[in-house]
Amino acid sequence: MHAPVGGLTQAEMNNAVAIIEAGQQMNLPSRAFVVAIATALQESHLQVLANPNVPASLKLPNEGVGTDHDSVGLFQQRPSWGPVAQLMDPHQSARLFYAALVKVNGWEQLAVTVAAQTVQVSAFPDAYAKWQSLSEQIVNAVV
Repeated sequence: MHAPVGGLTQAEMNNAVAIIEAGQQMNLPSRAFVVAIATALQESHLQVLANPNVPASLKLPNEGVGTDHDSVGLFQQRPSWGPVAQLMDPHQSARLFYAALVKVNGWEQLAVTVAAQTVQVSAFPDAYAKWQSLSEQIVNAVV
């Protein structure tokens, strides 16, 4: 278990570690972990969020409830990303995020916020930038 950094709770740190582990299992570079963690910080502050608009999510382990459309989990992924059980699982939702990230041409050279936005298509495309420093701190503490 990794001690929390940057003001995170232990649960949030554990979710960050799960994101990193999923990326390591996919043999991705640490830059991918930074992009993924910045995304999850913006989308859910590293909390697995259920959503009343997705009733099945409320029956799965969660750390709170969000109400953004039908988005669930760490990355606030919508049903088109996969089954609710996958979206609510930190490892599996991270793998889905990484699978989309590596399809982005030249993602390794893109700014963190641009790479994250290309995957997420958020209504707030610049919001990921504010999480880059904390994301790097988390990755450095774990890797």
